[in-house]
Amino acid sequence: MKSTKAASRYAKALLELSIEKNRMDQVTSDIQTLRQANNETKEFQLFLESPVVNAEKKNSIFKALFPQFDEITMLFIQLITKNGRESILPEIAESFEAQLKAHKGILPITLISAQPLDATTKATIIAKVQATVAGKLEVEEQIDTTLIGGFVVKMGDNRIDASVANQLKNLKQRLTR
Repeated sequence: MKSTKAASRYAKALLELSIEKNRMDQVTSDIQTLRQANNETKEFQLFLESPVVNAEKKNSIFKALFPQFDEITMLFIQLITKNGRESILPEIAESFEAQLKAHKGILPITLISAQPLDATTKATIIAKVQATVAGKLEVEEQIDTTLIGGFVVKMGDNRIDASVANQLKNLKQRLTR
């Protein structure tokens, strides 16, 4: 939990600096590259977490691995490494992207259904959700056969559950009281 708070604070600082210096696109691209390297390469993850490699050596490795990175990103990575927080770089990157979406007014939602939805049904659900919020929706679709039918919409901490499984659960609770 503590590293998540720290990651959020570092990400906020980086986002604010990139906006202030008008380099948001370059920094965003760099952060996406970092996330991709972390997700695709186990060695990169081990490198970030290694206590054996000192901060100076890690910074020189970062410069060699990512020579195309913007100056702001490299200075940020150097600061993170100097503070011994390079192991939370993946969390910082994830938090940065979430905060960037919030800054741009993009709301990520997850639409879960028992089977793939047809275009009309999906559009109707998205339109109803869009009517209740300000901003642009970024929809991720998932399939969960345990729902039996219907759908679930997750948006941040909010959840709209219109699934058959939920209705059956509610019916069972009413009948067993």
